[in-house]
Amino acid sequence: MHAVSALEGELGDLLETIEECLEQKEYARLRDLLVPLEAADIAMLCTALGEKVPLVFRLLPKELAAEVFVELDSDEQELLIQSFSNTELKEVLDELYLDDTVDIVEEMPANVVKRILRHCDPEMRKSINEILKYPEDSTGSIMTMEFVDLKQTMTVEAAFKRIRRTGLDKETINICYVIDEQRHLIGLLSIRTLVLADEDDVIGDIMQTNIISVHTLDDKETTALALSKYGFLALPVVDTENRLVGIVTVDDAMDVLQEEATEDIELMAAILPSDKPYLKTGVFETWKARTPWLLVLMLSATFTGIILTHFENALSACAVLTAFIPMLSGTGGNSGTQASTAVIRALSLGEVRFSDLMRVLWKEFRVSLCCGICLAAANFVKMMLVDRILMNNPAVTPWVALVVCCTLVGTVLCAKLVGCSLPILAEKIGFDPAVMASPFISTIVDSISLLIYFRFATLILGI
Repeated sequence: MHAVSALEGELGDLLETIEECLEQKEYARLRDLLVPLEAADIAMLCTALGEKVPLVFRLLPKELAAEVFVELDSDEQELLIQSFSNTELKEVLDELYLDDTVDIVEEMPANVVKRILRHCDPEMRKSINEILKYPEDSTGSIMTMEFVDLKQTMTVEAAFKRIRRTGLDKETINICYVIDEQRHLIGLLSIRTLVLADEDDVIGDIMQTNIISVHTLDDKETTALALSKYGFLALPVVDTENRLVGIVTVDDAMDVLQEEATEDIELMAAILPSDKPYLKTGVFETWKARTPWLLVLMLSATFTGIILTHFENALSACAVLTAFIPMLSGTGGNSGTQASTAVIRALSLGEVRFSDLMRVLWKEFRVSLCCGICLAAANFVKMMLVDRILMNNPAVTPWVALVVCCTLVGTVLCAKLVGCSLPILAEKIGFDPAVMASPFISTIVDSISLLIYFRFATLILGI
């Protein structure tokens, strides 16, 4: 943590030096400052430089410039593309990997996309168009076609010749994939295996045949989780006929998981997902993203008002009950959020499925009883000592405390059962489980807790 903070401090100092070099036109010195840095750090500096990005970008070596270009936000990328000459644009595109080019094409306006495709070589243009045909959330949309494939009849010596000839432009050569004449995936082997094998060994004899692969139409989040689960650097992607069409690398998987986590957080906070950074999202766009859910939650809270109106006479007969409604609602909402957050995470990691619903309910039932009884006991002591004695409120009788504590147990029980079941049911019917999170569950639990509260008040206090 301290190392990261120190690095950010160094970049801040370096930014001042860069601006000074730009003002004094010391471009050679500026180039010497930038070249030793990592591409991600240069991209961070470029973002802070704003309109001066094209000038700084042109000082970078060709390969480093391409790496920095990938790390930039889409706004900076568009600014650079608009400022590039045709030759400069082609040089950058030639250095990019296919999946990075596809990501850029997806983010750019139509006129910029046309210019990019016009300066891609025919083979890359064909590959980009193929990938763009896959659904947005599919594995095919994030795969790259830049991998090393070998034939099972090759010798190790022939394999090395092929790797040397074609590997320069591949995204990774650590793992090579073995295919037959019809491009069916039949095996894989690592560079380590090749290096340790004899030159006369046949690929088919030393390859690994126990292959974990994914399909082009698989959900990209599922593929990213598979990469994380098995600790692979890449996964082969096959079509419906088991033909090898691409690979998904770990850097693309990390991007997918980050996007999905951001989307889940926004949905859990009742915000429509956005793919733009916070400070680059306009006020109007932010308003559009937040208002629909706020309207839904506001209207759904009408049920709470109806319940309070229905039991108005009971509240009049024992006005002290009103003071404990916020505590009960807050405890219920927090209890439901705890359960839903745990279950949503378990669903996203594949630890829980719809078939586990009864096991989840049984576990949360026992947890809620333990939590509810513990909270009720603490609350009873608090009501007797603080509310009745220290605050000298005679209306807080042991019977009133009993009503509140019984409601507390019932509210926690219902909240946790609702909180754990709704995300599982949502996923079963095709909704994102994160939708059934804090605000939505709190609204439901508020209504349930009030019904429980007044039912216990009627039974115990006779009002």
